[in-house]
Amino acid sequence: MFAKAFRVKSNTVIKGSDRRKLRADIAAAFPSLSVEELNELIPNKEELNIVKIYAHKGDAVTLYVLHKNPIFFQLEKQVFPTVYTLWRCPTMVPAFATWPPVLQKLSGGADLMLPGVVVSASGLPEVDQGDCCAVTLVMNSAPVAVGTAAVSSAKMRDCGMKGKGVNILHAYMDQLWAFGDKTHPPVIPVTNCPAPEEGETDGEECEEKEGRDSSTPAAVETSCRNMQELRLDEHEVLKEEQLDEDKEGKDTDGEEDDSRSPQEQMDELLLQCFLHALKTKVKKSDLPLLTSTFLSKHMVSCCPRGKQLDIKKSSYKKLSKFLLCMQRDHSLVQVKELSKGVESIVEVDWRNPELCSFRTPKDCGPEKESVEGGGVCEVPYQTPEITQLYGVTARLEPLFQDARKRKGTPLKASEVRNVITDYVKKNELIHETNKNYVNINPTLCDCLLEKSEYHEVETLKWDDLFSRTLIRMQACHEVLFPGQPPVVKKGQMECIDVTVASRGSNKKVTVIKNLEAFGLDPAVVADSLQHQVQASCVLLDSPGAKNRVLVQIQGNQVQHVGKLLLDRYQIPRKYVQGLDKAPKLGKKK
Repeated sequence: MFAKAFRVKSNTVIKGSDRRKLRADIAAAFPSLSVEELNELIPNKEELNIVKIYAHKGDAVTLYVLHKNPIFFQLEKQVFPTVYTLWRCPTMVPAFATWPPVLQKLSGGADLMLPGVVVSASGLPEVDQGDCCAVTLVMNSAPVAVGTAAVSSAKMRDCGMKGKGVNILHAYMDQLWAFGDKTHPPVIPVTNCPAPEEGETDGEECEEKEGRDSSTPAAVETSCRNMQELRLDEHEVLKEEQLDEDKEGKDTDGEEDDSRSPQEQMDELLLQCFLHALKTKVKKSDLPLLTSTFLSKHMVSCCPRGKQLDIKKSSYKKLSKFLLCMQRDHSLVQVKELSKGVESIVEVDWRNPELCSFRTPKDCGPEKESVEGGGVCEVPYQTPEITQLYGVTARLEPLFQDARKRKGTPLKASEVRNVITDYVKKNELIHETNKNYVNINPTLCDCLLEKSEYHEVETLKWDDLFSRTLIRMQACHEVLFPGQPPVVKKGQMECIDVTVASRGSNKKVTVIKNLEAFGLDPAVVADSLQHQVQASCVLLDSPGAKNRVLVQIQGNQVQHVGKLLLDRYQIPRKYVQGLDKAPKLGKKK
């Protein structure tokens, strides 16, 4: 229930009557609690808050918070203790034991299945269907999850311990636990050991009994440590390894500088600039961030003085390949293609040991001459290269068969011209007397002529032959972003759309769409326009376009938008629509 973040509706201090009612409800629901334990959980004079929340699935839940820790939560008029309460009173509800690796699944929202239940020597706890119960780990009685029994204990035994055992509502390390002070489970020794399996002998059982007194504390510590390993230990080990590598690297830096190849040095420089940019330049509010913007605006500015960052001189060759390595092998970032051909960094692991242990070099930063206006990027925005292509259609496939170009193959206009020229020469279709004309054979007739022209047209000019071929092919285009592989898309290149819309009685706003297709970050464009025209500028979800946003700026700012796109970003004029809607100079009507 609390595997994902919930929404807080209200947070108020509990009244005296509500406090007394809560105390009575807790005493009735959990009769095993003593008066002292009840007074400790619900004190008379200390501040107790009622927090009403909505879970991610829409369930209305009431939390009771004491000392900034949720102690109980109420769902459908039934009160349940949290793990913080169960750590203080571990025997207030029946508990089922399971293995430490199961905890990670429970925290993610999974229920406890009966095959994962470890039966102690005293057997299963007696519960009825729907009763509140807890889940503990082997060799530690500190509960790590709370829920309701899916079936009664009798039915669990009858079904051979198969099926669902406990419907988990709340677990250690979920969002309800994170709402408190995030303390970890205490070490509580187990009184009942797991029941021996059929293959165990009496001698083994005796040895276990004899060594129980001495081994129990160690086993408890191991169990507790296993729980925390799910969240901490891997990072600590990686951090220690990284520190060792750094120490070794410091001792051998002088030798490596001489022996390493230029490609290895560029790989190291690339990784250094990448970590430096993540640690000092990128904020959580900047995500998602275009990979091209991350390279030009952040990584390049982190390059040490006297050095130049060039991905093509590294072993990765392309930015997309480098980021894929950072995602797959280092788990530093997560890159997704939010729109076709445009990759963005959507998530950064700020707790990654490699990132946390990275120390910013002192000699890093752009040259003073290259920084103007308080942080302008050293490398300007590079317009993507857009190439018009033509795809082979089913009708024209016989014409391209000799060139081994199948249906759907994209070709440039020059490549189409070469294929047609080779076909004509190979089949000796050039007119005998006038070489400006080409004779029409059955293949050309079927591919290029209309039905009404079958018996009328016998020859075509070269230019007419090429134009007819291109018209009948599928329009495509290729987009090549700096540092990324080219992407081929069907249809014409979608233009940046600039429109002026009315808001209210006499207010106008300028709306800019489809900036992402050209590798432009809408947030950067909005910030530039806002400072340029000193007007309100916001980012809105683009209707009908998933994972795209539009820029909306107050007033008719088409003239400033056109100047920004054409002059600063060097977008070709043919790819910007709506610049004719700029306000005309002259008398106001």
